[in-house]
Amino acid sequence: MTMDVTIYHNPDCGTSRNTLEMIRNAGIEPTVIEYLKEPPSRDTLVRMINDAGMSVREAIREKGTPYSDLGLDNKALSDEQLLDAMLEHPILINRPFVVTPLGTRLSRPSEVVLHILPDTHKGAFAKEDGEQVLDAEGNRIV
Repeated sequence: MTMDVTIYHNPDCGTSRNTLEMIRNAGIEPTVIEYLKEPPSRDTLVRMINDAGMSVREAIREKGTPYSDLGLDNKALSDEQLLDAMLEHPILINRPFVVTPLGTRLSRPSEVVLHILPDTHKGAFAKEDGEQVLDAEGNRIV
Protein backbone atom coordinates (compact mmCIF):
# COMPACT_ATOMS: atom_id res chain seq x y z
CA MET A 1 0.00 0.00 0.00
CA THR A 2 1.19 3.48 -0.77
CA MET A 3 0.61 5.91 2.05
CA ASP A 4 2.82 8.75 3.23
CA VAL A 5 3.69 7.78 6.82
CA THR A 6 6.47 9.25 8.93
CA ILE A 7 7.65 7.87 12.25
CA TYR A 8 9.91 9.81 14.60
CA HIS A 9 11.77 6.76 15.82
CA ASN A 10 14.24 5.72 18.48
CA PRO A 11 15.59 2.27 17.63
CA ASP A 12 16.57 1.74 21.28
CA CYS A 13 12.91 2.03 22.39
CA GLY A 14 10.73 -1.09 22.37
CA THR A 15 7.53 0.94 21.96
CA SER A 16 9.03 2.68 18.95
CA ARG A 17 10.21 -0.62 17.42
CA ASN A 18 6.76 -2.20 17.95
CA THR A 19 5.07 0.83 16.34
CA LEU A 20 7.38 0.67 13.32
CA GLU A 21 6.64 -3.02 12.86
CA MET A 22 2.86 -2.44 13.11
CA ILE A 23 3.15 0.14 10.33
CA ARG A 24 5.07 -2.36 8.21
CA ASN A 25 2.50 -5.07 9.07
CA ALA A 26 -0.07 -2.80 7.38
CA GLY A 27 2.01 -3.08 4.20
CA ILE A 28 3.47 0.43 4.50
CA GLU A 29 7.14 1.31 4.44
CA PRO A 30 7.29 4.61 6.35
CA THR A 31 9.81 7.39 6.31
CA VAL A 32 11.84 6.70 9.44
CA ILE A 33 13.39 9.70 11.14
CA GLU A 34 15.72 8.92 14.02
CA TYR A 35 14.82 12.08 15.88
CA LEU A 36 17.80 11.88 18.27
CA LYS A 37 20.11 12.24 15.24
CA GLU A 38 17.79 14.44 13.17
CA PRO A 39 15.43 16.38 15.49
CA PRO A 40 12.31 17.94 14.01
CA SER A 41 12.21 21.68 13.47
CA ARG A 42 10.35 23.76 16.02
CA ASP A 43 7.44 24.23 13.57
CA THR A 44 7.25 20.50 12.88
CA LEU A 45 7.35 19.63 16.58
CA VAL A 46 4.62 22.17 17.40
CA ARG A 47 2.46 20.91 14.51
CA MET A 48 2.84 17.26 15.60
CA ILE A 49 1.94 18.08 19.20
CA ASN A 50 -1.08 20.15 18.13
CA ASP A 51 -2.24 17.62 15.53
CA ALA A 52 -2.02 14.85 18.13
CA GLY A 53 -4.28 16.93 20.41
CA MET A 54 -1.66 17.16 23.14
CA SER A 55 -0.16 19.87 25.26
CA VAL A 56 3.56 20.55 25.05
CA ARG A 57 3.96 19.25 28.60
CA GLU A 58 2.22 15.96 27.62
CA ALA A 59 4.72 15.51 24.79
CA ILE A 60 7.76 15.64 27.09
CA ARG A 61 9.47 12.43 28.11
CA GLU A 62 10.58 12.37 31.73
CA LYS A 63 12.04 8.88 32.19
CA GLY A 64 15.69 8.52 31.20
CA THR A 65 16.06 12.19 30.32
CA PRO A 66 17.46 15.36 31.94
CA TYR A 67 13.87 16.44 32.74
CA SER A 68 14.41 16.79 36.49
CA ASP A 69 17.95 18.15 36.21
CA LEU A 70 16.66 20.93 33.95
CA GLY A 71 13.84 21.78 36.34
CA LEU A 72 11.19 21.08 33.70
CA ASP A 73 8.73 19.99 36.38
CA ASN A 74 8.34 23.71 37.20
CA LYS A 75 4.71 24.42 36.23
CA ALA A 76 5.58 28.11 35.70
CA LEU A 77 7.59 27.29 32.56
CA SER A 78 5.92 28.39 29.34
CA ASP A 79 5.32 26.16 26.33
CA GLU A 80 8.06 28.11 24.54
CA GLN A 81 10.55 27.30 27.32
CA LEU A 82 9.56 23.64 27.23
CA LEU A 83 9.93 23.54 23.45
CA ASP A 84 13.36 25.17 23.73
CA ALA A 85 14.43 22.38 26.11
CA MET A 86 13.01 19.68 23.82
CA LEU A 87 14.87 21.05 20.82
CA GLU A 88 18.11 21.45 22.75
CA HIS A 89 17.76 17.93 24.24
CA PRO A 90 15.77 15.81 21.72
CA ILE A 91 15.69 12.89 24.19
CA LEU A 92 12.98 14.95 25.92
CA ILE A 93 10.65 14.46 22.93
CA ASN A 94 8.37 11.56 23.76
CA ARG A 95 8.25 8.85 21.13
CA PRO A 96 7.25 7.64 18.73
CA PHE A 97 5.27 10.32 16.98
CA VAL A 98 3.64 8.99 13.80
CA VAL A 99 2.22 11.23 11.08
CA THR A 100 -0.16 9.84 8.43
CA PRO A 101 -2.88 11.33 6.21
CA LEU A 102 -5.34 9.86 8.77
CA GLY A 103 -3.85 11.78 11.70
CA THR A 104 -0.92 12.27 14.03
CA ARG A 105 -0.43 10.33 17.26
CA LEU A 106 2.09 9.79 19.99
CA SER A 107 1.98 6.01 19.80
CA ARG A 108 2.18 5.15 23.48
CA PRO A 109 1.18 2.41 23.82
CA SER A 110 2.32 1.30 20.38
CA GLU A 111 -1.12 0.05 19.26
CA VAL A 112 -2.38 3.66 19.25
CA VAL A 113 -0.87 3.78 15.76
CA LEU A 114 -3.66 1.48 14.54
CA HIS A 115 -6.09 4.44 14.78
CA ILE A 116 -4.23 6.27 12.00
CA LEU A 117 -3.45 3.36 9.68
CA PRO A 118 -5.68 1.76 7.05
CA ASP A 119 -7.07 -1.73 7.71
CA THR A 120 -4.52 -3.41 5.46
CA HIS A 121 -2.71 -5.52 8.06
CA LYS A 122 -1.04 -8.63 6.83
CA GLY A 123 -2.09 -11.14 9.47
CA ALA A 124 -1.24 -11.54 13.11
CA PHE A 125 1.02 -9.20 15.04
CA ALA A 126 2.56 -9.57 18.48
CA LYS A 127 4.70 -7.04 20.30
CA GLU A 128 8.27 -7.87 21.26
CA ASP A 129 7.04 -8.95 24.70
CA GLY A 130 4.66 -11.47 23.10
CA GLU A 131 1.44 -9.49 23.64
CA GLN A 132 -0.86 -10.31 20.71
CA VAL A 133 -2.26 -7.12 19.10
CA LEU A 134 -3.72 -8.44 15.81
CA ASP A 135 -5.23 -11.85 15.08
CA ALA A 136 -4.49 -14.02 12.02
CA GLU A 137 -6.93 -11.99 9.91
CA GLY A 138 -5.29 -8.70 10.94
CA ASN A 139 -8.13 -7.71 13.29
CA ARG A 140 -7.36 -5.91 16.53
CA ILE A 141 -7.54 -8.06 19.65
CA VAL A 142 -9.28 -6.14 22.41
